Amino acid sequence: MAEQYDALVIGAGQAGPPLAERLGKSGLRTAIIERHLVGGTCVNVGCIPTKTLVGSARVAYAAQQAGDFGVSIDGTVRVDMARVKARKDQVAGDSNASVEKWIEGMENVTLIRGHARFDGPRSLIVGEQQLTADRVFINVGARARVPDMAGLSEIDYLTNSSMMDVDFLPEHLLIVGGSYIGLEFAQMYRRFGAEVTVVEMQDRLIGREDPDVSAAVKDILEGEGVKIRLQAECLSFEEGPSGVRMNIDCAIDSSPLDGSHVLLAVGRVPNTHDLNLERAGIETDQRGFIEVDDELRTSAEGVWALGEVNARGAFTHTSYNDFEIVAANLLDDDARRVDDRITCYGLFIDPPLGRVGMTEEQVRASGRPALIGTRPMSRVGRAKEFGETRGFMKVLVDAATSEILGASVLGLSGDEVVHSLLDVMYAKAPYTVISRGVHIHPTVTELIPTVLQGLEPLE
Repeated sequence: MAEQYDALVIGAGQAGPPLAERLGKSGLRTAIIERHLVGGTCVNVGCIPTKTLVGSARVAYAAQQAGDFGVSIDGTVRVDMARVKARKDQVAGDSNASVEKWIEGMENVTLIRGHARFDGPRSLIVGEQQLTADRVFINVGARARVPDMAGLSEIDYLTNSSMMDVDFLPEHLLIVGGSYIGLEFAQMYRRFGAEVTVVEMQDRLIGREDPDVSAAVKDILEGEGVKIRLQAECLSFEEGPSGVRMNIDCAIDSSPLDGSHVLLAVGRVPNTHDLNLERAGIETDQRGFIEVDDELRTSAEGVWALGEVNARGAFTHTSYNDFEIVAANLLDDDARRVDDRITCYGLFIDPPLGRVGMTEEQVRASGRPALIGTRPMSRVGRAKEFGETRGFMKVLVDAATSEILGASVLGLSGDEVVHSLLDVMYAKAPYTVISRGVHIHPTVTELIPTVLQGLEPLE
């Protein structure tokens, strides 16, 4: 006999637990179902553990540069990868335990362990249990895409998830994919001491960014010794003298690459393949992502999809915002929509890239009259003081409305600096709110008004 709930939440990622808590506090009997680790990608194999590794890599890099700052370190800087992994495990493990304790203490919320599958509209099977509810929320996330490449099944390869189990230093790490995940791993493992080569099919790294951003990121990574092969197609794999050989048909260099390990960083696929969505009448796109409207409702009555599985945002912050949108509409009589959201994200290499709004290419394609302001980080006092002058700032403004359209800040604290622009964008205030403001010296953000005071027509 089916057990009846008021609400069922499938997946304990970034949107699931806060939504379950709100539903429970509203008096709704709620079950949250998780088949693996609570906290989802971010807590267990994504943001928290990878940025912990980035932190260790940054310390290793700083130690190697100590002499430039007048600091002497006797002996060779050595990285103990077992201790690096142990630190990462501790930080991620604490976060996982915290989320689990939070869920278990929620009012009117039951945590059920197991794999949920639909067996009808708003009806689930979890092991031997059948669960039904008037409202069902899907928050199952995504996983690393494994492409169909010749020979790949014949070798051992790593993904962003299995990289979390690595407690040694690869001699030569071959990374397939020159976007956000691949580049973060490339820099961190190079800083740990590995030889690293990034292989990208496109003619530049992070193709969704403007060419000047791509070029600057490439310069940063190559400056630290990361090798990059672009326009690489027809990849195939076989065993090689160092462990694995990657054969490449490349317009620039088609010589094979010999490495010790391969990391695949070529996108994500949704975890919808084993949910039996068709039994609930839930439609997906050609890639398997669940289709939703701007209030995150699926094609099935009483079913919503939140987080990476809906292809409306692939970040922890967008997933959490999905929760806020659903809760506001269902529980607060507050109409909120996904299309109110302004694009924002970061690339967490060092120095980081902070991105908000439209790119320069998107502004040009829109045909609207616009203004642009730029400044190299070499002309930012705080960057000079910290010996980190790589990168630049770029801000785009609508010439007619004076509203900020977008920005790229690649440089020291770039991932934090862009929020000063993002908040003004949400307020739909003119750029002069920032350009006429007085900021603290010496900071990186204090140069944003200077950039805006030097706006010129985008030609």
